[in-house]
Amino acid sequence: MALSLQTRQRRGVTSDLPSPSSSRSKPDEKEDKRKRSEEGQEHKAIGWLLPLFALGMLRYMSATSNIIHDCDEVFNYWEPLHFLLYNSGFQTWEYSSQYALRSYLYINFHELVGLPASWLFPDDKVRVFYAVRFFLGLVSVISDATLVVALSRKYGKRLASYALAMLCLTSGCFFASTSFLPSSFAMYAMSLSSGLFLLGKPASAVAVAAAGVILGWPFSILAFLPITIYSLARRFKQTFLAGAVTSLVLLVLSVLVDYYYYKRWTSSVFNLLQYNVLGGGESHLYGIEGPIFYLRNGFNNFNFCFILGLLFPAFLPIARRKYAPDLLIVVSPLYIWLGFMSLQPHKEESIDMDLNVSVNLSILAFFLPSEPDVLSLLSMKNHVATMRYALEFLYPIYPLVCVAASAVIESFPDLFRDKYNPHDNSWPVVIAKFIRPVVLGLILSASHARTFSLINGYGAPLETYKILEHYDDVGTGSTLCVGSEWHRFPSSFFVPEYISEVRWIDDGFRGLLPLPFNSTLGGTAAAPPHFNNKNKASDEQFLRDIEACTFLVELQLNRPYPTRGSDLSTWESVVKLRALQPIAALPYLDREFSPSMYRSFFIPYLWQEKNVFGMYKLLKRVSK
Repeated sequence: MALSLQTRQRRGVTSDLPSPSSSRSKPDEKEDKRKRSEEGQEHKAIGWLLPLFALGMLRYMSATSNIIHDCDEVFNYWEPLHFLLYNSGFQTWEYSSQYALRSYLYINFHELVGLPASWLFPDDKVRVFYAVRFFLGLVSVISDATLVVALSRKYGKRLASYALAMLCLTSGCFFASTSFLPSSFAMYAMSLSSGLFLLGKPASAVAVAAAGVILGWPFSILAFLPITIYSLARRFKQTFLAGAVTSLVLLVLSVLVDYYYYKRWTSSVFNLLQYNVLGGGESHLYGIEGPIFYLRNGFNNFNFCFILGLLFPAFLPIARRKYAPDLLIVVSPLYIWLGFMSLQPHKEESIDMDLNVSVNLSILAFFLPSEPDVLSLLSMKNHVATMRYALEFLYPIYPLVCVAASAVIESFPDLFRDKYNPHDNSWPVVIAKFIRPVVLGLILSASHARTFSLINGYGAPLETYKILEHYDDVGTGSTLCVGSEWHRFPSSFFVPEYISEVRWIDDGFRGLLPLPFNSTLGGTAAAPPHFNNKNKASDEQFLRDIEACTFLVELQLNRPYPTRGSDLSTWESVVKLRALQPIAALPYLDREFSPSMYRSFFIPYLWQEKNVFGMYKLLKRVSK
């Protein structure tokens, strides 16, 4: 027995001795350990500090420099907020008590910041405007940072880093993040809901989705369906209760708020759905486009990022191994929403509206010389003003474009790697790894070029209206007149108190324009008779007495045919000295006469040389 024990011990000792083969395997073991260590570092999650800081910086830049892309943002959101804060502002037919398509609950959410800001800055409404924008940027930072952290914890920091860079710098996200629009709110909810879903919190994800739909944009319900359905399948009871309670509370609150402001029992959520979906209205009145419109403009806002995002389904064989099922669920609304919206004929932001303006002769008699040849020529030639719109309808899926494109870029090497050898470092794989930062750099550079072009080409309206605050010496009771530039009016937050009213002057536009809230008719509860849902102009929307104008805002374009603004000799430019340079007028990119490539993207030296610019002018009446 002792012998057998010694034999076993000897055998054990013998087996512990390194064999030639085990000695030769030590370098391989070290190499495997090194690779595992590198992979562990790669998949180490990004903390909260980096995305919060990076997104915070870029959202601050967006809040301070973003232009207003859509007149819907001004008249349906900034103006009602201005009325709640200052008891003045423009009302659209959608806020008429007769139609009640818009919920004041969404406005109240922003009033939580606007009201304290109006107390803090009682004499500076522009600061209140930017305070609300900072708030929007903060909400965007929190929601996008949650998505980035969730991607990092679930799929590694390389994918999360790519997504973070695109969320920060792509033009679409840069502009949409601080826009005062329900679709932007739905975008915040999409980022936050997707992040919570990836973090394993399905109930919270569905609750946020419900808030995005009811408090934000009801139509976005389609985009939230994949996460909602999968979350219910994963954890039904908890998820159902969270979604149902959130929905019920917000719906009841919305009805109560609607009753408070409209003074009748109604639901703006249902009214909006009925008008646009159930056949209760004619949304096509406000513009229709073909099915490729969103594809064309999606490239403008995301360049190659948009193309890569659309290519994500082609990577399904790889994505199924790496990202199934959670990331596939998160990204799927991109294709569902894009397909659904492209099939709809009404694309409100697509209007890029050509306002065929037959110039009114009574205005010409005031602004232009009265030579018969000039008047006859102008009466024959229409003046065309162009309204620019952002892709408001696609805002909810903007973060998903970045996530899908990031997944495609991150998966480049997997196209060439042996699926049975995860550590394959053949030359095609090495080249694919090198291509990843090159492609990302190209996307970010093109995005910066797009952002720079828009801000510098179309930023004149905001800056021009800011000049008004320096001319209160004209006295109270002044009237600011706006003609064909009504759709670029940046909101009453930029109109100083000494100006008693802003009036539209007839330039031939025959659509229905916003009119001031009428407190004598009930303010928010009013149903003014001049409003209609057929987009037919009202006789009351124009100022007939041009002599009453104290200031005029007008865009003067150098066109080959005479237009209004060709001779404004009865007005003198309002001048504000800044760095000893007069700025009576600011350059504004003339879209019609500028090449699409150079106006869409800033190309150094060629942007100023190739593009054509008009002058956005603020004019003051000359004393006689």
